[in-house]
Amino acid sequence: MSQYKSDLLRLLDERGYIHQMTDAEALDALAAKQVVPGYIGFDATAPSLHIGSLVQIMMLRRLQQAGHKPVVLMGGGTTRIGDPTGRDESRKMLSDATIEENIASIRTVFAKLLRFGDGPTDAIMVNNHDWLGQLGYIQLLQEVGTHFTVNRMLSFDSVRLRLEREQPMTFLEFNYMILQGYDFRHLCKDQAVRLQMGGSDQWGNIVNGVELTRRMDGIEVFGITTPLLTTADGAKMGKSAAGAVWLNEDQLPSYDFWQYWRNADDRDVGRFLRLFTDLPLDEITRLEALEGAEINQAKIVLANEVTKLVRGENAANTAEATAAETFAGGGLGQDLPVLEVTSEGIRLGAACTALGFTASNGEAKRKIAEGAVRLDDVAQSDPGLLIELAAGEERKLSLGRKRHAILRGA
Repeated sequence: MSQYKSDLLRLLDERGYIHQMTDAEALDALAAKQVVPGYIGFDATAPSLHIGSLVQIMMLRRLQQAGHKPVVLMGGGTTRIGDPTGRDESRKMLSDATIEENIASIRTVFAKLLRFGDGPTDAIMVNNHDWLGQLGYIQLLQEVGTHFTVNRMLSFDSVRLRLEREQPMTFLEFNYMILQGYDFRHLCKDQAVRLQMGGSDQWGNIVNGVELTRRMDGIEVFGITTPLLTTADGAKMGKSAAGAVWLNEDQLPSYDFWQYWRNADDRDVGRFLRLFTDLPLDEITRLEALEGAEINQAKIVLANEVTKLVRGENAANTAEATAAETFAGGGLGQDLPVLEVTSEGIRLGAACTALGFTASNGEAKRKIAEGAVRLDDVAQSDPGLLIELAAGEERKLSLGRKRHAILRGA
């Protein structure tokens, strides 16, 4: 039995979201007696977030499921600066138009996972450029800067680690934590937000906002962080062998998205089902107890449930059918990634790299030499093999047992 009184903290605790909290007892009492608006911030550095952000999005979903109000903060302002956390170099500057396009694209995923509207527990999306863009420099220094000491700022991992590695940190990036703290204070005043959530690497930034709001306005606000999310083999969530696992369809086909979850390590299945699906806990307990070949059924359930939430039920069904046809029937599933091949043809190694099977032609050569690359299920040994296809002709290219794609004549 959970020690918490509120539905919110019980739900977050049972499903494994809680790593650190500021004043858990007071937050528990507040959530038990009133609707608590809570927020998480997302910078718009690309047209899509990747699955490393999905646990945060699911926290907002849990917040709403427990009867509270999710606030999605898009960093239209902070994207222009760049969070130095976990980075060794400055973020590339984006134009205003690109940032706005990215925000519009990212919103489509939130629209699937949260209920937006004007009700007391309906989600809203806000953009911190609306208030950070209006701040004058002198105003920021006078009103906010006096509550931050350089000594404390230098102690945060995001700054300290960069300096220890002798990597430059611009004054622009150094100000990121001040602006993030100000976001919390602004949302508390403007939207009655009392809770900020985020990954464990955001703990220092969240605490800054908690302290700034207390000092400037005398209001107690709260923070929760999630555990650092890694796979059982120690890899960071959000990456695969072929690159980032994006949430948006335009950045990653649904079949590849589905396949990522289908290929989860046996040890991760139960944890991922709790974090990334709405399945009841007793059903998750049953699924994670499966052993041997039966655990593959649990992985299919995981892949289907996550893909339904993020991409829609049709995408999940099509991806599962494609996998069944590709693996069991030896056919060409309709949802496999497609590489259009011009009349000049394409070399085998180059095709592997173009599809994202390999990161470089050198890696492609190594995989081909290992016998891991197959064309129409026949192992190939020559990376320079020229694949020529008539218009509309299709052939299946495979890397190992789990990566498949279609080569189609243009």
